[in-house]
Amino acid sequence: MRTISHRLASPWRRSVAAALAGALPVLAFPQPSLWWLAYGALVPWIALLRSAPTAGRALKDGWWGGFGFMLAMHHWLLPNLHVFTFVIAALLGALWAPWGWLVRRLLGGEPSAGRLAVAVLVVPSGWLLIELVRSWQGLGGPWGVLGASQWEVAPALRLASVGGVWLISYLVVTVNVCLAVLVTIRRSRVPAVAGLTATAVATSAAWVWSPRPEVRERVRIAVVQPGVFSGPNAPQRRFDREERLTRELAGRDPDLIVWGESSVGFDLEDRPDIARRLTALSRATGADLLVNVDARRSDRPGIYKSSVLVGPDGPTGPRYDKMRLVPFGEYIPFRPLLGWATSVGKAAAENRRQGTRQVMMRTTQGLRFGPMICFESAFPDMSRNLAEDGAQVLVAQSATSTFQQSWAPEQHASLAALRAAETGRPMVHSTLTGVSAVYGPSGERIGPRLGTSASASAVYEAPVADGVTPYVRFGDWPLRMALLIVAAWCVAEGLRIMRPRFRRPAPERRVPPAHTAHGSPARPGR
Repeated sequence: MRTISHRLASPWRRSVAAALAGALPVLAFPQPSLWWLAYGALVPWIALLRSAPTAGRALKDGWWGGFGFMLAMHHWLLPNLHVFTFVIAALLGALWAPWGWLVRRLLGGEPSAGRLAVAVLVVPSGWLLIELVRSWQGLGGPWGVLGASQWEVAPALRLASVGGVWLISYLVVTVNVCLAVLVTIRRSRVPAVAGLTATAVATSAAWVWSPRPEVRERVRIAVVQPGVFSGPNAPQRRFDREERLTRELAGRDPDLIVWGESSVGFDLEDRPDIARRLTALSRATGADLLVNVDARRSDRPGIYKSSVLVGPDGPTGPRYDKMRLVPFGEYIPFRPLLGWATSVGKAAAENRRQGTRQVMMRTTQGLRFGPMICFESAFPDMSRNLAEDGAQVLVAQSATSTFQQSWAPEQHASLAALRAAETGRPMVHSTLTGVSAVYGPSGERIGPRLGTSASASAVYEAPVADGVTPYVRFGDWPLRMALLIVAAWCVAEGLRIMRPRFRRPAPERRVPPAHTAHGSPARPGR
């Protein structure tokens, strides 16, 4: 610890080191083969925080590390939001400042075995509460939650069925805390190994005893991905391409055909000709079409993004209006205050309107599915609600054409694997320009993905499972557990600080009066 403090004596050196250490865990996201990196990527940051000379410096190191984490996670926004990306990263990075203080408080110096045991519980809980706060839609939503880096690891996906992505995040941070102690505190190697062993035992027990989805049947889901269209008349040319790709599905017996987000740029009430063409496609393929209308509504003011199911008799059932919009991409929060973002980047010129409730849809053939639109697949509660309502399949319609040259399309598609594993329901992720993919009820990938360069249609045979996962049944219990752990620690710390103030002073010892040589008490003043 002294070596680290000596080399990073300059405040700016510490700040840069903290930002780089905070960005390190993001390397586990783009490449699935680097999933293992997440289990040690926090160690340099934790080592830096515990070596902070003061509590104030630990707060700053936590803030700078959070800034590095958020900037690295959202660096692909730079071409669109420009300098505002740094502003967002700085604001959200402040959430990690208390975590930096917490790490120093529990791991600084030469912690006792008892303090280390507390740290193994409290430090991961503190991280989980940060992820809870930043998961609020107005702060960007749960994009890039640490546990999402494990989306292709089968044991981790099994844990997701028990406690969602939150349980995976807790596990990842716990392992990092134990490794940091093992590396930086020589006298505490035995407690660190004990912590790793206890974590491995608890994880293995959850893995063994978690119920597996029981596959009862299979459904055929078709995905239509038209590719990139830009320039004049792009919505019409895109629709024509989607129509041709859909007609190629005739004779392949799909149960449902899914188009991507904003696949129809016209309100169907205003364009009955478009509605008739979609109806004809449903009849030609023998399957219902789930399209996504991105247009100004004729029956109410404003622009909505809506999932609409079209059957052989035309649009059917309730439409679903997107509820959770992308900050700055589809609306600007506090527009009177932050509206200047439109002048420095490609922020929304006009706020999209929000829906008010989730919708369960049913095809003509009786398949029950729950639609979500783009950004909403990042929210575990939305897919869990649909599974509780009886959805057999989860569907996400997306469009990431703005970020084609970044890792955002792959990262977005990976979220479907987590939502499928959490709910025990297959999930379809259909986009305009890739990556489109389908995942089974255990989070396993079904068939090949359609990449960002593909313009094609494909049919996937997805297994449909029965039963309810522990995560669907009990909800976000890891978050509630983390809140209780941190609250209990805060109460204990408060009592420890206040105990000396309430302690009664010891009674003064009574001293007998002095006696003279004649045996009588001495009088004062003599």
